Amino acid sequence: MSSLQELELLSPAKNADIGIEAISHGADAVYIGGPSFGARANAGNSLEDLERLVKYAHQYRARVYLTLNTLLKDKELEKAVELAHNAWNIGIDALIVQDMGLLMCDLPPIQLHASTQCDIRTAEKAKFLENVGFSQIVPARELELSQIKAIYDSLEKARIEFFIHGALCVSYSGQCYASQVLKNRSANRGECSQVCRLPFDVYDEEGKVLGLNEHVLSLKDNNQSANLPALIEAGVRSFKIEGRYKDAAYVKNTTAHYRRLLDQFLSRTPSFAKSSEGKIEFFFDPDVNNAFNRGGTDYFVNGRQADIACFNSPKKTGDIIGKVVKIDNFSITVRSKHEFNNRDGLTFWNDKDELSGFLVNRAEKVPDATNLWTLHTREHTGRISGLSVGMELMRNKDAAWLKKMNATTSLRKVPIKIEAKFSDDSLTVCASDKDGNVSTVSVPNNFDEAKNRENTLSQIKKSLGKLGNTIFDSDEISVEGDTIRFLPASAVNSLRRTVIEDLENKRLTSFSKLPKAQAKEPGASFAENSMLDYRGNVLNQKAREFYEKHGFKIVETALEDGHKNPQAELMRCKHCIRYSLNLCPKEARKRGEKIKPTPLKLVCGKTMLIAKFHCKPCEMTISLPNEV
Repeated sequence: MSSLQELELLSPAKNADIGIEAISHGADAVYIGGPSFGARANAGNSLEDLERLVKYAHQYRARVYLTLNTLLKDKELEKAVELAHNAWNIGIDALIVQDMGLLMCDLPPIQLHASTQCDIRTAEKAKFLENVGFSQIVPARELELSQIKAIYDSLEKARIEFFIHGALCVSYSGQCYASQVLKNRSANRGECSQVCRLPFDVYDEEGKVLGLNEHVLSLKDNNQSANLPALIEAGVRSFKIEGRYKDAAYVKNTTAHYRRLLDQFLSRTPSFAKSSEGKIEFFFDPDVNNAFNRGGTDYFVNGRQADIACFNSPKKTGDIIGKVVKIDNFSITVRSKHEFNNRDGLTFWNDKDELSGFLVNRAEKVPDATNLWTLHTREHTGRISGLSVGMELMRNKDAAWLKKMNATTSLRKVPIKIEAKFSDDSLTVCASDKDGNVSTVSVPNNFDEAKNRENTLSQIKKSLGKLGNTIFDSDEISVEGDTIRFLPASAVNSLRRTVIEDLENKRLTSFSKLPKAQAKEPGASFAENSMLDYRGNVLNQKAREFYEKHGFKIVETALEDGHKNPQAELMRCKHCIRYSLNLCPKEARKRGEKIKPTPLKLVCGKTMLIAKFHCKPCEMTISLPNEV
């Protein structure tokens, strides 16, 4: 196993129960927030719940990573360090960190992972972070395969963790200040107000309308299903699913989907292996289109794509499922080849091109009719704005699928070997796993000789194999001895329970913690300019000491420090509104046209933002009007 390269499927968990479901559905590791200081302020968990998740995960040799990835104020550092020690004591395997001030504190010998909030876009920065003590780094989601490969080639031991599914931030992570400036809610402190999901009217400099009420900063969801082999080739070893606010159905379904894809890769590539243990059986067919999604994009992994944004809505619209043929007061008749269910959620585009919808109270197939359904509504259909005959309906909530997902949907078992051996004076039962853990229990051999050897062997094996709700399964059960004795089933069951409980304990105590990377002199700065302004996200004295130690000069602290900077970029994005509106100067030149990359105005209510375009690096920035 040591000669194999391990691949890790890293799943999100809003709470311990969802984390357990993630492990049960194939996750090799789970990332989860603690009582505080995680980048999802409303997704906290007690230490007791985290310890319960850790014990479950470690039985499968899976890991649990704690998100400690917010910017910290000076008065918060002591509590953050205390949390780090508590996490280490309950068996947490790594801390996901953004604030470099923590590296100047008395942390336990726990592995550190550099959060995507660290804004890792270059090989130089990745190498710097490895040298200061990070074992795993999460590059920006905007990177192409060649850029990921360059990071991989620059690293000695640190692993690359990369987001492969879920919501996308339009700004480089860690570099979005829109929520802080406009709503006084810091995205770098887990309180993002999602300004990027708002609708905007778009105008050029002359005031020409380019779009009305469009979600021009709202991106589709990340979906790298087709790119896993290419990402592995580029050096990714940990595949991260976004979604620490998502429910159990989403986590179970998405984890199972990528578990299958990775297992298919592993089955044909023997030089790689998964980093956890256990055979998994699914009782459903994973399909990421069933769970919440805004449509899929592989973003920039294969270069700039034309269709990465969802201008019409930031919500899940669903797939087209039927057409309205009749509307009554409290019901509608729909023609569809699909089945409907009570509590289905249906959506449609109204005459203002806005997404609307309703909940099905009761669904009935029309008797003696082909593909006709009567859908009863809770409210008068006249109150469902925009509903009309002839329009297409979409389903964004499949009640039957959700019911299935709320049941038991997987079974994960660790294979073990069980042996029973009769000797002249004792009966010994032994259970062992492939990690070398062995549990043995012996009792005096004072039983009567079996009258029917074969029947007795069969009954003993059957009783030893009743592993039920344990994490174990065994296809290797043997009973040996010159003289087979008869044991009551209760006696065999008692021996089995004792040896299995002991094996579980031994697996937990023998599980090895991840080694902490040793920091070394980082060498040259990762930045062209050693002057750090607000984009350095320096919020506490320890972070200042960290950067000054490594040759940086702090010319401006983080915006979360309370100071105002009217010149600040609210966002820096690889997504380009001009490109999406077919107004890209580079693309225009290919068509023989000439377009200047002049700024665009984005207006939402009383809020006006300015989008500026930087064609050389192919980036867009969003700022307040007084920056122009």
